[in-house]
Amino acid sequence: MPAVTVEDLTVLHRVKVPGLGDRVRPVRQVIDAPSGFEGEGFPVRRAFAGVDLRDLDPFVHMDQMGEVDYAPGEPKGTSWHPHRGFETVTYIIDGIFDHQDSNGGGGTITNGDTQWMTAGSGLLHIEAPPESLVMSGGLFHGIQLWVNLPRDAKWNAPRYQDIRAGQVGLAASSDAGALVRVIAGEVDGVAGPGSTYTPMAMVHATVAPGAQLELPWDASYNALVYVLGGRGTLGIDGTPVRTGNLAVLGTGDFVSVAADGSQDTRTPALDVLVIGGQPINEPIAWAGPFVMNTRSEVVEAFEDFQKGRLGTIPAVHGAPTHLQEADTGRA
Repeated sequence: MPAVTVEDLTVLHRVKVPGLGDRVRPVRQVIDAPSGFEGEGFPVRRAFAGVDLRDLDPFVHMDQMGEVDYAPGEPKGTSWHPHRGFETVTYIIDGIFDHQDSNGGGGTITNGDTQWMTAGSGLLHIEAPPESLVMSGGLFHGIQLWVNLPRDAKWNAPRYQDIRAGQVGLAASSDAGALVRVIAGEVDGVAGPGSTYTPMAMVHATVAPGAQLELPWDASYNALVYVLGGRGTLGIDGTPVRTGNLAVLGTGDFVSVAADGSQDTRTPALDVLVIGGQPINEPIAWAGPFVMNTRSEVVEAFEDFQKGRLGTIPAVHGAPTHLQEADTGRA
């Protein structure tokens, strides 16, 4: 995985280990994310399938995009589609993706970069591989996370954050066997660059074979661990997990992740995404690309989209010009 790497982890800040009175979070549920297709046909794993929305709050949806090694001509993206009421966080681990939205945000992200788009009151956007990747093919792997917005922020103006790989906060486990990349929030004094409406943290950690990561975690946050690749165990009871598993953790002060001593050649280490935040604790009315508080607000969003009130498509050379049906778009 070419997302940010550090040759010598011993030079990084070492996160603290559990002390007297600290609690390691237990594993409450493990699901195996089912596979599907998104947009114009790129493969995804539905990371949150089968998990109660109350356990996910403030998150509502997450896809692991790939990992797929495209042949020439195969790379795919999405067509233009609307969003309202939440934020999309697109984190690219391998490969390259272009983004454009009707609010003027967008750009190209690649290995370790993140696009943080606040849909807020509503916009249209498109995500697609650049023409060069379509022509050449190649490895593509990333995550898209949907972060809910509280009621008082759902109607905020759209905004866009372009987070480059070199901006993420970096730390190491106490034994320097794990690299911790902080994309948003703060972990043991190490801050990530992502600016969020709801207090939350997002971490990508790589744990070497046989190593263990004790990750300090805000006790007021929930905690979800998704296995991007590899095998290992979670929690004080050593619950086994593998590629494509999502674990819902209970309360506590630390997230404990250990990598198996033997990994396969395709995934030489254990890579996990750890996310959590303060629950919003508000009603959710969710249909397709709109995440609101009431059914009437969702109906209003569909009507606004159909009447062209969520923005106009900018003139972008080579971009698709048709709109994706609102009740099918999720990316």
